[in-house]
Amino acid sequence: MYESYYGFREKPFNLTPDPRFLYLSAAHRDALAYLTYGLSERKGFLVVAGEAGTGKTTLARTVVERFSESTSLGFVLSTKLNMKQLLTMAMHDLGIKVKGLNKAELLIAFNDYLLEQSQQGRSVVLIIDEAQNLSLDVLEELRMLSNLETSREKLLQIVLLGQPELLDTLELHEMRQLRQRVPGIALLRPLTSEEVGPYLESRLRVAGAVRALLAAGTDVEVHRQTGGIPRLINMLADRMFLLGYVDGMEKLDSRLVREAWTDLGRKPITEESLEV
Repeated sequence: MYESYYGFREKPFNLTPDPRFLYLSAAHRDALAYLTYGLSERKGFLVVAGEAGTGKTTLARTVVERFSESTSLGFVLSTKLNMKQLLTMAMHDLGIKVKGLNKAELLIAFNDYLLEQSQQGRSVVLIIDEAQNLSLDVLEELRMLSNLETSREKLLQIVLLGQPELLDTLELHEMRQLRQRVPGIALLRPLTSEEVGPYLESRLRVAGAVRALLAAGTDVEVHRQTGGIPRLINMLADRMFLLGYVDGMEKLDSRLVREAWTDLGRKPITEESLEV
């Protein structure tokens, strides 16, 4: 609705994990390097943790896109699945026929697929989102699944994306063998106040903006209301541009930030509330 008014080719603040819009804060840059190195060296297990909405999925898709010519990707959104369900979803995403197979047959078919991909010079990456929901039993089975290898290399790499509770799980005594297989952990934190402005401008540029659309101090107010969580920033900014279009505003300002936040059903943070 507001795209043509502000000169955008597309909406700049969609919630979909589009790698084109990835903004590399310091934490995101470190996590990108971690994933790129881990996948290049076929480290087996990689873990990216951060609060909901900090960009874990977008980051993972960005990295895999870089390896797309040599990598087959399976993506699973974990919703407290058992191992057979998880494996079925992963194999279906990879294009492997799974209908009517029991668990043992699924494992045989999956191993055959991994060997076939290896012979073709391709690696296989399984990305599991919301991994904090996985049970200890499933995590242990994933560890054993990651043991599939040739004499020279791992056949499967597993990337766990999860909220901070995942880190607590990995530190449990029962998970020590899995934890030993993880070469460090990438942590994504919310954007700082200094990073919100460049984040907003980066997305606006990708969407086609050719002029300044934010008044001075708008980014500071956006950070105050959202705490620097990218998903919340996107929700807020999208509503800001919609309200700005309705009001015929050429530039969005701090007042509109608070109005948009309220319009989303949120209680705005004010200077007075911070002092209480």
